[in-house]
Amino acid sequence: MNYKSIAQETLNIEAQTLLAAAKNINDVFDKAVETILACQGKLVVTGVGKSGLIGAKMAATFASTGTPSFFLHPTEALHGDLGMISSNDVVIAISYSGESEELSSILPHIKRFGTPLIGMTRNQNSTLGQYSDLVIDVVVQKEACPLDIAPTSSTTLTLALGDALAVCLMKARDFKKSDFASFHPGGALGKQLYVKVSNLMQTKHLPIVPKETKVKDAILSISEGRLGTVLVVDEDDKLIALVSDGDIRRALLRDDFSLEENVLKYATQSPMTCEDEDMLASEALVLIEEKKIQLLVITDKEKNIKGVLHIHTLIEKGIS
Repeated sequence: MNYKSIAQETLNIEAQTLLAAAKNINDVFDKAVETILACQGKLVVTGVGKSGLIGAKMAATFASTGTPSFFLHPTEALHGDLGMISSNDVVIAISYSGESEELSSILPHIKRFGTPLIGMTRNQNSTLGQYSDLVIDVVVQKEACPLDIAPTSSTTLTLALGDALAVCLMKARDFKKSDFASFHPGGALGKQLYVKVSNLMQTKHLPIVPKETKVKDAILSISEGRLGTVLVVDEDDKLIALVSDGDIRRALLRDDFSLEENVLKYATQSPMTCEDEDMLASEALVLIEEKKIQLLVITDKEKNIKGVLHIHTLIEKGIS
């Protein structure tokens, strides 16, 4: 059996479904976005089965991109949670057939509250379609399932339409990276958008030596500092050079190497520094990788040392 061919056919079917839907986006979609933008409460997403799973993901996407939202299971709604919906909210109800029994049971109650209802279904004449103020068509020519039964193309389309709504809302609200970071402070995405150099840089017990230091003493400082590097300063305590354990290893291969030499002989003069401690840690990592260094020294404009940021620290904290 050619699984590669089957996979390609599946993706092609779903891709064609999305392309066809893109051509059929109409004014109803605009009205749906405007309805959600005007919402004074929360965006409630509901659905059963596969539609419910898609709805839960949609609610999570809305909530993390600036639209207060939560998922409500119709069965839970019938047993008390219906009180979570108010007239200030907007409801998105998802059912491909539009005839889901559990979902249909709560629709009259939603309308009783006077809550705007956006239906996502293939059938505008279904129960869901008739109760909805707006209907976003979820029509597919064929499910990717070989039996044309299991929700595949239809769930992909529903999810994509949810993403399209979320993106429209983000652009309408001018939702920025800084806004996104405030919703994701602890995750990997938040770390890329929120954590700054100042949050991670080491400021105490820095391995700093004066420019008169001998190599043998610098090696001791490298070992004690546990950063693989010493910072060399002038008489005014301004950074002038770095010496890493790699510099020492390379120096050992030289015929004129001596432990009694001045450390500046083997140092990296005028090393790479950063004067912006408010730089994102993710941007600092890019800089470190581009310059092929392990340690980034943070200084002020006068080269006074404020701290250091090691690549290992960035990796340990999940910055990527």
